[in-house]
Formats: sequence, structure tokens, C-alpha cells
Amino acid sequence: MNDSPGWATPGSSPSDDRSGQGSQGSGSEGAGGTQPPAGPSDDPRWSAAQPPPGQWSSPGTDEPAPAQAPRPQQGPGWGSPGQQPGAPGGPSYGSPYGGQYGAQYGPYGHPGAPWGPPPAAKPGVIPLRPLGLGEILDGAVSTMRSHWRSVLPITLFVAVIVQVFGVLVQKYVMEDVETYPRGSTIDPSAGDIVGYIALTGATYLVQILGTILATAMLTMIFSRAILGQPSSVATAWRESRSQLPRLIGLTLLVGLALTVAVGVLVVPAILLESLALAALTLLVVAPAVVWLGVALSLASPALMLEKSTLSKSIARSWKLVKGSWWRVFGITLLTAVIAAIITGIIYYPLSMIGIFGFGNGLDSVVDGSASYSWGFLIFGGVALIIAQTITMPIQAGVTVLLYVDQRIRREALDLDLARAAGVDTATDPHPGAAPGHGG
Repeated sequence: MNDSPGWATPGSSPSDDRSGQGSQGSGSEGAGGTQPPAGPSDDPRWSAAQPPPGQWSSPGTDEPAPAQAPRPQQGPGWGSPGQQPGAPGGPSYGSPYGGQYGAQYGPYGHPGAPWGPPPAAKPGVIPLRPLGLGEILDGAVSTMRSHWRSVLPITLFVAVIVQVFGVLVQKYVMEDVETYPRGSTIDPSAGDIVGYIALTGATYLVQILGTILATAMLTMIFSRAILGQPSSVATAWRESRSQLPRLIGLTLLVGLALTVAVGVLVVPAILLESLALAALTLLVVAPAVVWLGVALSLASPALMLEKSTLSKSIARSWKLVKGSWWRVFGITLLTAVIAAIITGIIYYPLSMIGIFGFGNGLDSVVDGSASYSWGFLIFGGVALIIAQTITMPIQAGVTVLLYVDQRIRREALDLDLARAAGVDTATDPHPGAAPGHGG
């Protein structure tokens, strides 16, 4: 019995009480068919003398109909009696029509169409079938390109807020505290340390909240892009704001779980001051944290798109990742590597310009003051804004498409998506991208 939820169309009401309404198979049709009309040999009303084939006159006319054109000689196709496929002069396996007819008409009566199964419906940025790695990455980039008016303002706004706050904290707080030992014999007071910790925590909190906001809104944009529907910043905010408190709670809960997992393994090594135990702990902690993080990586799109609760979204992620952990891990890791490469290409040249063009050059690098110079902070901040504006939608999009791909593989979500997009795959044997929507 399928207990998976169906596709929550963007803007629909929460479906906490509707889990279990997954893809349902259609009932079988009646087995009986209509009987063919009786032929001349069965019906006494038929005359034994019939006109020759192809010369039947239309009612009310005296002239016979044009003679039927002779059937073209069958070329190498499925073959004639006595011929084996692949034999010299025999049929080939390409098309049911041989020679020029197969090349001219192809399948389904579409001239020039290649022979094979009909392609999957593609109303939006991805085909509605199990996805490959390239299709997941291409879907994320295609959404960013075709919906840039919605995507870039969100990521740009979040990146600017995060980086401006971080630059100000690093310049006016961290510099004062961290230069105590170098420029003064007075140790920082307890109040300074507490303030330093508080502002550092505030910096991370701003980053987390900004990421949550961007993730929530980008998830709704990607859900519309999959269906080939337009989106806007206002629409994304309206459809995501009801789930934002739950998404914040989910993020804090997952973070707490990872922290506890690390603490349980690391604290004993710290208390015992054992280097060997610390090294052994590291070998255990890293895989455990990575494994748990991947197992819960699809909880965010499950929460947003299924309009579910915290516990249900965690259970959904666990269920969807189970059996495909390595695949989800590999795609997530590759996406992170791509994002890191893009960030490095943008960040390091601009930060070097800030140090050598508007700072003290190598001297500031040697004494450590480069990290707090305005040139380095401003150029580095601008570089990170550009990098995050580009990489944030790619990473969020890959996560959403991974969630959709896993549900297509496990729960036939492609049928629900096709219905939500208005694609009738039963009557359209050759569905392509819907008119007016980029693919």
C-alpha cells in the first residue's frame, strides 16, 4: 500500500492530513470489445458478387472510384517470411518500415523522428522521469537562468545582508579582541570575551537565518520551474512564509543532532587529554556526522513541498535516502566541490586586489593585519556576495531536484507532476516542453 503523499501544488493548503494520497493506479478497463461486422460469407444479405477491390463507386456517382494505389514493395524492415534479421539482404531492427519509408516517417507518424520509446514529458526544467547527474545539475542551472528575475534578487539580498554584517563584526569586534596579545600587555576582560562570543554567534545566526530564508523561497521557485510555471519573489514569499517557522525549527533540530553526535564522541577525548583518543574520535566523528547529514539532507524540501511537520519531514528524508545514500552523498559532494571552485575563482583574485592594491601588501600578510584591512574586507566581501549569489541557488536546486528524483524513483511522483502540469501523457505520445516554457 502506497503511503507517500502526492505533489503539493505551489500555493496549496497544508497536507499534513493527506499523506497517503500518493499516486493511485487507474482501474482496469472492461475486457469485452465490440464484435466486427459480419463479412460477405456470414451474412445472407451480402451478394456473392462483389466489385473488384479499389473500384467501389461512391453513392450517387456513375464513375468508379480511382483504383487503389499498389502497395510499395517492402524494403528491409521487420522482414518477410524466410528472412532473418541481420542476414545479408534481410531485415534490420531499426524501424518497422524499411528503407526510405522508415527514414521518412519514423515512429508515431512523425516525419524524421527517431525510432524508440516516446520521450518523457518535460513541462519545465527537467523531464518527468528518473534523473541522471547531468540532468540534476542542468535543471538547477536552467532554473537559475530562466527564472533569474526571481532567483537572483533573493540570493543577492541574503548575501549582501550576511556579508555586510560579517565585515562590520570582523573589523570592529574581532580585530580589537584578537590584537590584544600583539599590541597590549593587558589581557582581554571577561566582558570582552563574552561580547566576542556573542557577536560571533550573532554572525553565524544571521548566516543561518539568511540561508533558511533563501532555501525556503528558492524551493518554491524550483517547484514551479519543474511544472513549467512562472514565479516571482512575491509569490515565493507568499507560498513559503507559512512554513518558515517549521523550517527554522528543523534547521536548529538537525544542527542540535549533529552537535550532540560530535559532543558525545569528542568530549571524552578532551577531558582525558589523550591525543590517541582524539585521533580515534576524529575517525569516528567525521563519518558519523557526514552519514547523518546526508540522511537528513532531503528533510527541507520535504517540509516545504509536502507542507508537513518536523517529525514527518525527517522521517520522509530518512526513507527517501535509505538505499540511495551513496548516490545522494556523491551528488551533494560534487555540488559542494563545484560551489567551492566557483567561490575560489571569484574570491581569491579580488581579495588579493584588496590586499596589494589597497592594503600594505606582503607586510600585512606576514603580521596578520591583512585580515582586518578595509581593502581586504571590502573586496573579499564583494567577492563572497557574487559567489553566494551564484552558488546558493545551484546548491538549493540540486537538493530540491534530488528530492524530486528520489520520489519519482520510489513513488512514481512523475505521474502526479504530469497531472499538476496539465500534461496528458495518455493521449500525447510525443510530449515535449510545454509551449511558452523553457526547458
